[in-house]
Amino acid sequence: MKYLSQENFMNSFPSPDAIHPLQADLARLVHQLPELRHGKLIYQVLATVVRMADEEIDRLDWKILKSTLQDLEKAFQAFYPFRHTRKITIFGSSRIQPDAPEYRLAADFARCVAQQGFLVMTGAGGGIMEAGNKGAGPGNSFGLNIQLPFEQGANPFIEGDTKLINFKYFFTRKLFFLRETDAIALFPGGYGTQDEAFECLTLTQTGKSPPIPLVLIDRPGGDYWRDWDAYIRKHLIKPGLISPEDNKLYTVTDNLDVACQVITDFYRVYHSSRYVGDQLVIRLTKRIDGPSRGAT
Repeated sequence: MKYLSQENFMNSFPSPDAIHPLQADLARLVHQLPELRHGKLIYQVLATVVRMADEEIDRLDWKILKSTLQDLEKAFQAFYPFRHTRKITIFGSSRIQPDAPEYRLAADFARCVAQQGFLVMTGAGGGIMEAGNKGAGPGNSFGLNIQLPFEQGANPFIEGDTKLINFKYFFTRKLFFLRETDAIALFPGGYGTQDEAFECLTLTQTGKSPPIPLVLIDRPGGDYWRDWDAYIRKHLIKPGLISPEDNKLYTVTDNLDVACQVITDFYRVYHSSRYVGDQLVIRLTKRIDGPSRGAT
């Protein structure tokens, strides 16, 4: 089914010439719903939009819905061909310069995991993000860029690549970072990096995200994440604000080999997980206490 492009529709709306093709497309889609593989879900999406059209909501609400759907459409299309390839997200400051040890470490880490068959995802900006795309190479990189009034353009190692996605909203961008990633590596950074660290920990702790390796990487001898870990222990674990074992959800290291090994060891055993009712079922590629077997 060929739909009228959004650009052509918006440029020509509301002339009858623009409305009639859309009416025809919608009529065909509704007619085909019973035969479509995901027809029930498509029906629910269409029904939601129809209900919203009958309700009193503001123009801004419609603009938010439109832009959100556009973000989702671009990302779904970009990630679909790579849905069976494991991916690692690299977070860290955009302000770290190429001559900094953290930049070189991030590039080396990205190169290491790319050689192991992982794709690397970054925020597509400078600093640690640029180092990640540089180390992995454009063929093994995704860039999830955010449109900001003062920053940031895509770094030269992902710019122009079909795996560069430009998001309008932080929340849709974050959705795909967390939805698509199979491991997260965090290097020193500012508010955004801290936000991602706590978001990932919250989702894992509450069971809203499947278990994944979360590695916090310092430069050799660095104390950025060691001090952060000390804060967690003193101000969250000690007063009982989180469980004593919650710091086992992440690994702090200043050793590149350890950082890479944590992830490869995890996926040497772990296959996938899902909830069946109120039970969490974990599939493994090998018995924890025995020889390697098929996924069970």
